Amino acid sequence: MKIVKTAKLEIINNSYDFSETIFIYKNALKFYIEVCEKEYNNYKDFQFSLEKRDYIEQITHKTSKRPEVKYDFGKDFHKFPSYFRRSVISEAIGIVSSHINRLNSWKEKQKSAKQNNKKFYEKPPKLNYEPKSFPTFFKGNMFLKNESIIQIKVFKDNDWKFIDIKLKSKELLSSNMYRFSNYSELSPSLFQKGKKFFLHFPFEKKVKLPEEKKIKLKNNTNTKVISVDLGLTNSAVCSCVCEDGTVLDRLFINQSKEKDHLNKLLNKISKIKRESGISRKNVKKWKKVSNLQKYIVQDTVNKIVDFAIKHEVYCIVFEHLGKIKGKKSIRQKLHHWNKNNIQKRTMNKAHSYGIRMARINPYNTSALAYDGSGKLERNDRKDLSTFPSGKVYHSDLNASYNIASRYFIRNILKPYSEKNKLKLQAKVPEILNRSLCTLSTLIKLQQVEI
Repeated sequence: MKIVKTAKLEIINNSYDFSETIFIYKNALKFYIEVCEKEYNNYKDFQFSLEKRDYIEQITHKTSKRPEVKYDFGKDFHKFPSYFRRSVISEAIGIVSSHINRLNSWKEKQKSAKQNNKKFYEKPPKLNYEPKSFPTFFKGNMFLKNESIIQIKVFKDNDWKFIDIKLKSKELLSSNMYRFSNYSELSPSLFQKGKKFFLHFPFEKKVKLPEEKKIKLKNNTNTKVISVDLGLTNSAVCSCVCEDGTVLDRLFINQSKEKDHLNKLLNKISKIKRESGISRKNVKKWKKVSNLQKYIVQDTVNKIVDFAIKHEVYCIVFEHLGKIKGKKSIRQKLHHWNKNNIQKRTMNKAHSYGIRMARINPYNTSALAYDGSGKLERNDRKDLSTFPSGKVYHSDLNASYNIASRYFIRNILKPYSEKNKLKLQAKVPEILNRSLCTLSTLIKLQQVEI
């Protein structure tokens, strides 16, 4: 598989305003979206995307062999670079095709509602003629890079010319080390954020992920996984668990200083809103909240992946978390939890190191004791749980054991036939219902003989 990361480098010589180049590019895209919409029926049956692009180019671009065209693109876009033009055409074809698919889906829903005598209130989708799109500078034609000079072709003095630019290289470094030594650099894109302009450089690397290991009973292959329980008190609690149920290591991840700062900011924002009823005054504070969230997420991801690399595991296991309903007192915490963002970023970073990622059913992972004794009673802070036997244990750590166990149990049962699964269920009844499986279930299952 391919891993792509993007470095966002700010252009620091602001003597030239790149907004004119972006404006012309967006107008060209709008022109081609209108053309593609009108000509859709003429090219929709073409099998390949290059055929579609060539057809649109033939009816819009004049040449010596083709002096007359149906839509004259060069009339308003003098000397527009050919690489930009073909890029715009491909993007416009994609936008129009996506719109047509959404429109057809809407028509099917409308037809189905009429057939069932139901009211249909959904509005039809609209084609966006001015999408947020930015130009890509293809290497060798629109982008030139030497050891000391970087040049891009922009619209200047009523012509398309190469100009020298300087970039901030901070994004390319991590602790003064170059981040992309094993990556290949792709063509950059020009972006605008406020009054600042950036070149976004994609870096690509091919990675071969390990195949999912087939785990069999009584066949110890020293397979290890990292199970992660994402929580509100701790950002994450990780456990390194073997296929036989042995817990090798544990890790508690929590950014207490940053979370305290985040809570104070949120309290200040809510206080200002109560007193004034206006939230516009809180723009700077919300920006700080956003930056703190990003730091908490990235720090959590880094520590999870570092823990996985340390123990040389082949897979990181999470719970499959959807929408979670909470009481009024914890709604704000849930809103700022970022559970899905942590999982997504962990997957991207883990894949770059050749580590797999998996998810399991979250039901009862935190409610059942890992020793199989039954349901837990959690304290008011939800960080400690009391087992039926009276033992007090950390709630998230208990859940992380159960997460790893369910992953192993699922993989163990995969290759077995229905007949053998029934034999296993007779000896270990909990595996009949996966949501009742705990660490003790995995240990019992490894001791069964078929």
